[in-house]
Amino acid sequence: MSEFELSTLQKIAVWLLPVLFAITVHETAHGWMALKLGDRTAQMLGRLSLNPIRHIDPVGTLLVPALMLAFTGIVFGWAKPVPITWQNLHQPRRDTALVAIAGPASNLLMGLFWALVITAGALLGGMPGVYLILAGTAGIFINTILLVLNLLPLPPLDGSRVVGALLPGKLAWHYSRIEPYGFIILALLLVTGLLGEILWPLIGQVLALLGGIAGLAGNELSALLSLLLPRQ
Repeated sequence: MSEFELSTLQKIAVWLLPVLFAITVHETAHGWMALKLGDRTAQMLGRLSLNPIRHIDPVGTLLVPALMLAFTGIVFGWAKPVPITWQNLHQPRRDTALVAIAGPASNLLMGLFWALVITAGALLGGMPGVYLILAGTAGIFINTILLVLNLLPLPPLDGSRVVGALLPGKLAWHYSRIEPYGFIILALLLVTGLLGEILWPLIGQVLALLGGIAGLAGNELSALLSLLLPRQ
């Protein structure tokens, strides 16, 4: 398989479903957990759905991931945030953390699902099997990125909601004031390369775990990713 060269259209075909569902299931998980903890806002607005169309942000879900994949090899994007009325939660401080962690947890579960897809592809064989292996590889990659990235304690990422719920009230308020500048800080970390230095060690460990579950050795997973990511 390492001898293959994928065209841009073939890469889009491989990445499309994994990226769409990684982002939309992540958001749906937030809304589902909020519903279990007392807030029906997402349900009433029709956002508890696995239909990607309900969650797509034209810029964040389609344009940004496509451009970043083409020019940087990093796949990053976002869906329309699921609306949550935090005051409706049974225990707002505790439940805010649980709602936040539901997103990364869904990415971990999807990573496990895509690892099984790779296994199924290896058993199936032929071109359909090759597609499943490549899509599964894209799936574990994008879900690992979203899992690790969202655990950063940088507002408004999910990890910051957990940290905010653990901090004393006044300190949590001061911490939340970083949120308007969160994406600017994230962009600066990305441009300077610091984001990669922070994230890649953990990303590598999670990829190795999921690749092992899929039956892939480290060099096999690297070879598959080299087919899917732009050459640096």
